[in-house]
This record gives sequence, C-alpha cells and structure tokens, in this order.
Amino acid sequence: MGKITGFKEFDRNLPSARDPKERINDYNEIYQVQDEKLSNEQSARCMDCGVPFCHSGCPVGNKIPDFNDAVYKGDWKLAIEILSTTNNFPEFTGRICPAPCEASCVLGINKPPVAIEFIEKSIAEKAWELGYIQPSPPEVRTGKTVAVVGSGPAGMAAAAQLNKAGHTVTLFEKQDRIGGLLQYGIPDFKLEKWVVERRANLMKEEGIIIKTGVHVGVDISADELKKEFDAVVLCCGAEVPRDLPIPGREFKGVHFAMDFLRQQNKRNQGATITEEEILATGKNVVVIGGGDTGADCVGTSNRHRAKSVTQIELLAQPPKNRTEDNPWPNWPMILRTSSSHEEGGERNWAMLTKSFVGDENGNLKGIVVVNLSWETGENGRPSFKEIEGTEREIPCELALLAIGFVHTQPKGLLEQFSIALDERGNIKANEKYQTSIDNVFAAGDARRGQSLVVWAISEGREAARAVDCYLMGTSTLPSKDISPLDLVVE
Repeated sequence: MGKITGFKEFDRNLPSARDPKERINDYNEIYQVQDEKLSNEQSARCMDCGVPFCHSGCPVGNKIPDFNDAVYKGDWKLAIEILSTTNNFPEFTGRICPAPCEASCVLGINKPPVAIEFIEKSIAEKAWELGYIQPSPPEVRTGKTVAVVGSGPAGMAAAAQLNKAGHTVTLFEKQDRIGGLLQYGIPDFKLEKWVVERRANLMKEEGIIIKTGVHVGVDISADELKKEFDAVVLCCGAEVPRDLPIPGREFKGVHFAMDFLRQQNKRNQGATITEEEILATGKNVVVIGGGDTGADCVGTSNRHRAKSVTQIELLAQPPKNRTEDNPWPNWPMILRTSSSHEEGGERNWAMLTKSFVGDENGNLKGIVVVNLSWETGENGRPSFKEIEGTEREIPCELALLAIGFVHTQPKGLLEQFSIALDERGNIKANEKYQTSIDNVFAAGDARRGQSLVVWAISEGREAARAVDCYLMGTSTLPSKDISPLDLVVE
C-alpha cells in the first residue's frame, strides 16, 4: 500500500454536511464539497491486510485496496480504470450505498473502517471532472438485439454491459426518465438527478437506444418483444408494496411511502402532479417503518414543514455497538442515525400500529399504537407481546407505509409471457439468470426481491454476461465469481 502506517496516523473522517437548519430549506445534496486532501488521507488508511475481506462484502466485487492505493498516489486515471472494471455506476453507489464493504473492512475489527464509499464517490466525480469518463461505443456490432425492460440500476447495468459486448440494446422505461428508484424514489438530497441524467446521456452516446414513456405489457406486448428481439432481460423491480391491512386502512391520508417520495421527485423536476397530491405540510406525520425509505420520508416531511414527524419501528431498538452474536465481518446490526433523523422528528421502537382512526368525513386523524416486549422463544426465534396499559391514540393526518415491497408485479407483462414465479412471487430464474422461457432473463429486485442498489448493479452485470453467452456461446464480459466455461451454452 502507498502508506503502510496510514491507518495509525489518520482517523476516519468524512465530508462535513450542511447545517440541518439550512438544508431543510432545499432538496440539494447535503454534503459539502471537499478537496483532494481528505480523499488522500482516507485512502491512506487502507491496510496491507493480506486478505481484503472488503472484497467479499462488496456485491460487485470492487478491487478496493487497489483503487485506494491509486487514490493515495494521486493517480485518478488508474483509480477509475480499476473501479470501472467492476462497477458501472460508482457515482450512484458512492452516494447511496450502505457500504457492506466497510462492514467487512479488516481495520473495522477494532477501529472505524476505511471510508470506502466516500473514496468511491471521490474517484467517480474526479474522473468526470478530468474527462476520464467518456463514451466508449463498441467497435464491432454482433447483429444481435436485446430488450432490457426496466431502467433501474439493474436494467442500466445490464444494458451497459450488453452494449459493450456489441449487441444492439433497447432500454425500455415506463416513466418519462430512466433510473427507476434512482430517479423516482430516492430523494434529491441524497442523489441529485443530474447525476442520473449525466450517466443516461453517456449511455445514449455509446449507442444504447433508450425508450421512455413506454409501458411494456401495455404499449408493447410480450409477443412483440419476442418477435423483435433475440433476447429479453426483465429488470422491472419489486413494485408491489407491502400493505398494512388493519382497521381504518381506507381512510384518506394513508399512503405508501414510495408514492409520497415519487411525487416530490417529480415536483423537483417541475412536473405537474396529476393524481391526488400527498403533502406533509402542517400535518402530524407518522412514518411506519424504520428503514432507509422511512428515513427518506422523515427528511422529505421536514422539508414540507410538517407539524410533527414520528417514525415507528416494530422491532426493538438496536444496540449502539456489535453484540457477541453479531461479530465482524458480518453486517453490523447496530443503531444508525441518518441525515434525515438529524433534521428533526421522533423515533419509536418496539411499537405496533393497531388501527387508523378517521373523522366523519373519512379523513385520517390519528393512529392507535401499543408498545411491545420482544422475547426469544425456545426455538430461538424472536416474538413479541403487547405491553398492557400502553395502548393509546396519537394524532396523525398523514401516515406513510414504509414497510418494504413483497415482490415484482405479476400482472401485465409477466402474465403475457406466462413466466414462472418463485414461492415469494419473484421471477424464477436459474443460476444463469434464465427464466422459464429460453431467451428471457431476469435480474435485480424482480428476481431476488427488494435489495440494495449495489446488488441490482451486480445482478444486471451478471445477467448481461449470461445473455451474451446465450447469444454468442461464450463471453468476454467480466464476472466477479463465474468463469467463462461455467456459462458456455452446450
């Protein structure tokens, strides 16, 4: 490594964020611009650890020690070359990835881990600034055509890789812009949309055909896809949200979190909201669900100037540090405070929502909650019971359900394909990402269920390699864990 003693000399340090009182007045990204010195110092903390467990923690298999060394030496060109071999979109993951690589960092055994996510963003942005990221269309076209349905990170990655292999790729998106939840889901204060548009423009320059506003299964049928394309990759996400079927669910004011977040992203783009508007302004907001989507709702509600914001989580409050049964290098099940929580609001754990309460006009006015006691049963599985005397009603005019997604949308395109689903309702695909239909493949949340952006990129890349093998018999596209011989079609 560039500086053998760096991890002893420098502490973990991240870019400073704008003051919460300032940043809730806009939807711009919250982190301040930093100079190269911080990137240099943080990359110097990467140890000569021998066995880099960060590799196993990273779903795309980033060569983390290698690009850290390049950053320390100030070789940004080499750094982006190394990073681009495994990750198509480091500008996305450098902003919104929960960084499972950092949880596996060897330095993290007894010190704060290397700031890998920050370094990744630094590499990407420096590479764009210096002109190292340029359109790179394939020199030769294969004559094969591939349709990629869904333009989230899985679809974008699959399209980019298949285009590199020389196939003619058409990327279909039902919304007016590509990106999936990157575009319409993740708030701008975490990922400004010019970042997505910048990459989309590059993909177009590389020869990828992008068709937005086309709902596959409605505007174009499965039969038409099969006739027009040699292969199809389904990256349509896990779009069916998990509902909360309790008394009062029908009251006006109970909404899915993603509908709330999507609307705000569209407002930020200057779009007109044609459906019922979901606004938190002047309301008591309760966010049901303690994950990242719930935190995004908290931050957005604060920017709407909600009267109050309360976030409810069914599970007990996590510990501040790892417990004995959650050792390194496993993902640390610890308490996390997001930037949204720093901006205001109340957090509650071990709390169950029992019912929604409405007024005579059918409008939501409160929710009934109860505190829980969690215990571990004889079978080792946790269970809860209500704590007597804690049931109460709290005021609420807007309830946002941020409790995840159950599976992909089975109606429409999947029905037309008569495609097989697994027991969870996701698209069933084998180890080569092939579905029950020979030339139709699946990747991302549609195949594996709701997951991380970095997993979606990994899935898209691996599926692209499988498609390339299907079409050509072999593939030169890289894979993090599959040899070329494993995917050769007999």
